[in-house]
Amino acid sequence: MRHDAPPAGGPQHAVQACALGKAYAGVPALQQVDFCLAPGEIRALLGKNGAGKSTLLRILAGAHAPDSGTLHVGGRRVAAFTPRDARALGVAMVHQELSLVPALGVAENILLGRWRRGRLFVDHAAMRREAAAALAMLGAAIDPALPVRRLSIAQQQMVEIARALSLDPRVLILDEPTSSLSAADAARLLGCVRTLAARGVAVIYVSHRMDEIQQVADSVTVLRDGRHVGTVPIAQAPTAEIVRLMTGRTAAAATRPAARTPGPVALEVRGLSTRGKLRGVSLDVHAGEIVGLAGLLGAGRTELLRAVYGLDPAEVGEVSVRGEPVVRRSPARMIGHGVGLAPEDRKKDGLVLGMGIAENLVLASPARVMRGPWLSRTRQSSLARHAAALTAVKCASLDDPVRSLSGGNQQKVVLGKWLNAGVQVLLLDEPTRGVDIDAKHQIYDLLRALAAQGTAVLVASSEPEELMALCDRLLVMKEGAIVARREVHGTTLAEVMALAMGEHVHGHDT
Repeated sequence: MRHDAPPAGGPQHAVQACALGKAYAGVPALQQVDFCLAPGEIRALLGKNGAGKSTLLRILAGAHAPDSGTLHVGGRRVAAFTPRDARALGVAMVHQELSLVPALGVAENILLGRWRRGRLFVDHAAMRREAAAALAMLGAAIDPALPVRRLSIAQQQMVEIARALSLDPRVLILDEPTSSLSAADAARLLGCVRTLAARGVAVIYVSHRMDEIQQVADSVTVLRDGRHVGTVPIAQAPTAEIVRLMTGRTAAAATRPAARTPGPVALEVRGLSTRGKLRGVSLDVHAGEIVGLAGLLGAGRTELLRAVYGLDPAEVGEVSVRGEPVVRRSPARMIGHGVGLAPEDRKKDGLVLGMGIAENLVLASPARVMRGPWLSRTRQSSLARHAAALTAVKCASLDDPVRSLSGGNQQKVVLGKWLNAGVQVLLLDEPTRGVDIDAKHQIYDLLRALAAQGTAVLVASSEPEELMALCDRLLVMKEGAIVARREVHGTTLAEVMALAMGEHVHGHDT
């Protein structure tokens, strides 16, 4: 790494990027992007999926080198920048996707690559004290001695953030840090971010949750199509203006479609219970309707979808698809009955990252791409192109690895996989997590179109606003049971949130 003298004139910036450019396989990802951040400033970085946010963050964190432009960190010009160099200069990044080692303990993960040594061996006691201090900054009650594999996704996210805090950063990059957190944990994190900024830490904050941006950010930078289109103080950045900058057009008011007329019962669940998770859950989803699962983190939404799909064993209960009971449930049997699942963690459970986009799009429909015992590349290509067009997947080539796509486009590939399989019941767990506003509405439109064609959709989301905008009916869960059932028309957001928190609201509760 080479350091040059600080740029002459003006106050020293924590980060100063000038005219950054980056292309992948000839496709521009960043074009002449300027980005300056002062110590103690919290800057929201926004843009649609594919706008260039991830590329800019990777450059600032030393993971990728720019093709053109200059970069200063802490007033020093840097070249041949690597992640190790970034850490040495005080840059720490929390990635959207978890990068923990499940077999190791919490403390070992927080201090990964920096394990403390005693006279002869690793000093685990010292490491646990240091890890506990980092977790305490977040208000996270997590035992540093626990193995990471025993933690929930939300707890793992807190460990990931604590690892960055343990580096005592001068520049902290947070990419969708609250996507897996409860409202209480998210509030604690935002408080921690404000405390760090007050101590002079510069923070780059990426989130698609506009309420968080308004709460925590001092200013907002928006990228569109790899270009910097604006940086404005948060006071001048209402949501409508942010959407205009992100999309290039004024946001239309959100409107619910006309109520759908459901068909016969497509999915029937009766008395489903799992050890320590679900308690006698019963529900129906009709063909042509979208039913939402609401509830706080840990209410049992994910566990219900997994049990229905056969990923987790049930102690008691029955699941029927179009009137036919499914015995000895497994994902393969459920797929055979026309049921698909878009899981909460798309990278871990919904895609094969080492394969191409086209291959992922046909994963659930092998019979349609085989010619006898052989794979037909012609059929695969045709089927993949059809699904990619229906879901508006944005990519240079369907032969590209699926890991190269943005989060929103990866989610479209997951949905496209089930379109190709022709499922009649679609289960979705957090279908728009980490997805920008434009891609969210594309996914909503796709799900509405599927319902209009007769698909039964059961969707779990931690965003009640999403469920209110998308669904016909809501099932509110708490502690592994359905505690209320509501038609969306005539129900308020406040009522849904009150029910999720366990408050009694007059109506047809169970």
